[in-house]
Amino acid sequence: MKSFIMVACAILVIMILAGSKGATAVTCSPTELSPCIAAFTSSAPPSAACCGKLKQQKPCLCGYIRNPTLKQYVTSPNARKVSRSCGVPVPKC
Repeated sequence: MKSFIMVACAILVIMILAGSKGATAVTCSPTELSPCIAAFTSSAPPSAACCGKLKQQKPCLCGYIRNPTLKQYVTSPNARKVSRSCGVPVPKC
């Protein structure tokens, strides 16, 4: 019985630690997409760093689209091409 309780406690601790990884908040800042500038402004393919940042900033994209200053950059044809290349769909906000 004592070993069962220890195993149950160990499993509970592992579940709590695994769940805490998903609770990391994203800082929404358009400057985080700076690795994508070359791809957004030319026909250059996106770098791995660009795709990584774009995936990280995915929860922020609607906020950028709603911002009149940023919308033209986030919804431009090149930005859409970069999003497709990186596997990050442009959200419908």
